[in-house]
Amino acid sequence: MDASQSHEITRLLRDWKAGDATALDRLTPRVYEELRRMARRYMRNERQGVTMQATALVNEVYLQLAGATNLDCDDRSHFYAVAANMMRRILVDQARARGSAKRGGGAVKLNLDDAPEIAAHSRDREIVAIDEALVALAAMDPRKARVIELRFFGGLSVEETAEVLKVSEPTVLRDWKLAKAWMLRELKASA
Repeated sequence: MDASQSHEITRLLRDWKAGDATALDRLTPRVYEELRRMARRYMRNERQGVTMQATALVNEVYLQLAGATNLDCDDRSHFYAVAANMMRRILVDQARARGSAKRGGGAVKLNLDDAPEIAAHSRDREIVAIDEALVALAAMDPRKARVIELRFFGGLSVEETAEVLKVSEPTVLRDWKLAKAWMLRELKASA
């Protein structure tokens, strides 16, 4: 994406934040493909029987955005971070709604190095367990939790995550490594 497109997205976000109801309609075509790419990365190789597809996930995000009254996105990067969070919430809520989030079902075995691929194959209870551990991590270290959220649920690369969080790539890699270790320990302890 070139700088002019990025600035246009930022301008539309600010217009929308200032109360211009038509700004979301003008913003949507500019961000839709990127949101679909994020959703496709997450949903790639999703196991059979899952009802939500990438397009449906993006549509759910759009509906939430359209209904938001206090959305505070300052720029393009922040918008995509908010969208990744919405995708996470939608997928976790869907997993819970299917009734698969049962306690005491054995250890959750995850390798967060393969985050998008693992996310695509995770069972509903694993998604819920990851969400619960992520909430606990966010209480202790919000940035590390955002790294996990953006990479695991949003499917963002290290470079994209660094852009969203406005930190260096080495910082993202360091946070990713520490957060993975903490998350895996937490998931093992809660199983």
